[in-house]
Amino acid sequence: MKRFVLLSFIAVIFASCTSTNHGELVGVRKNSKSFYQPDPYGMVFVPMGSYTMGVGDQDISSSYTATARTISVSSFYMDETEITNNEYREFVYYVRDSILRRLLSEVDEELLIKDEQNGDFEDGDELYPLNWKKKIDWRSEDEGYREKLEEMYIPRPERFYGRKEIDARKLMYKYFWIDLHAAARKDFREGADYRNASFADRPQGMTDRSLYIHDETVNVYPDTLSWIHDYSYSFNDPLTETYFWHPSYDHYPVVGVNWNQARAFCVWRTNKLRSFNMRQRNGIIPAEFRLPTEAEWEWAARGGNNLNPYPWGGPYTRNSRGCLLANFKPLRGNYAADGGNTTVIVGHYKPNDWGLYDMAGNVAEWTSSAYDPLSYNVTWDMNPEYVYNAEADEDPIMKRKVIRGGSWKDIAHFIKVNTRTYEYQDTAKCYIGFRCVQSYLGRMKGDDPRKMSRVY
Repeated sequence: MKRFVLLSFIAVIFASCTSTNHGELVGVRKNSKSFYQPDPYGMVFVPMGSYTMGVGDQDISSSYTATARTISVSSFYMDETEITNNEYREFVYYVRDSILRRLLSEVDEELLIKDEQNGDFEDGDELYPLNWKKKIDWRSEDEGYREKLEEMYIPRPERFYGRKEIDARKLMYKYFWIDLHAAARKDFREGADYRNASFADRPQGMTDRSLYIHDETVNVYPDTLSWIHDYSYSFNDPLTETYFWHPSYDHYPVVGVNWNQARAFCVWRTNKLRSFNMRQRNGIIPAEFRLPTEAEWEWAARGGNNLNPYPWGGPYTRNSRGCLLANFKPLRGNYAADGGNTTVIVGHYKPNDWGLYDMAGNVAEWTSSAYDPLSYNVTWDMNPEYVYNAEADEDPIMKRKVIRGGSWKDIAHFIKVNTRTYEYQDTAKCYIGFRCVQSYLGRMKGDDPRKMSRVY
């Protein structure tokens, strides 16, 4: 009986190792279950679709920068509100703490993770992972420890009433990105165009990916002085002093953030989620967070109402009861008529039909698209996007990025879904914020691979 059981067990093992596809093409079998992209926290799903971009109302400014054309957009997720002060503050605190931990690691090595996997790095190498489980001892009596802490504060001669405050000028975030457009377009060293050449036909030396990997270092702290320098003879000092850090404004949209800072935030948010997934060891890498393209933003703002000028679908800025439907500059400058003199708490007004709040007014929003008055005439009709990565020393006209949605200080024309304008990528304003999107990996929600016609 024991021998029979043993032989049966061996037979079962060999049977499980035997291919059951009968030599047919069935694809790679994975041990993991089918992947279904989860809804990111605080985001809503925007389905794929087609619409007439640029149409909404007459061109009052006669700028002719939004030529009507039919385009299609793939599915994606979008933040239901603009990024708030409290959410952006998490990014600032991360940068602060990571810089401080790197400094303190010179006197406390336990703030770094030095295990066998990371053993090849030299002492002081910035590639050592940070040990976030180790707490910072803010009240340490160690002289070397306190000297490192002191480096993060504003120098003593610059302190107001002797207050020890973190020096915002030191909050620099370094990140990397790959210029896929340059990689697809040409080789930097040769200068030739190889768009139509196969990978094997390209010249030797073109496989060095480092040519297209760039690093950026940006200061992440918002420009709080934008509340003052954006206007002449206007008393906005209280907002400059409190708007970003005070808990009263936790759920107000973050402003004073330029395009470079908004893009850095998206990279940090992506890395944060991917780090969590790696710690969970599920092996699934989610799509990256990014700024929306101009076409995605308009599609999302319309909420399925294709030919209407406003996100709520109607031609007017008031509802049937006479209530204003967005935070903008109504009438001849009665800012308070809509419920707020400047910004208001996010989600104060009703969302559009896809559940997105404040797609008109409150604060204008950065997009990933570079601004050109004629870009509608040169981009493709599926997921159109016009991009240009301007260097810091380039002409300002090359740094223009599209902003959409209008703000609390704009008249009704600028809060229409088809109105486009721009601001410079290295300029921060007290009326511009942003929100993130994440591409949907697939066609539409609800697609079930088990429902395909062939299932092995």
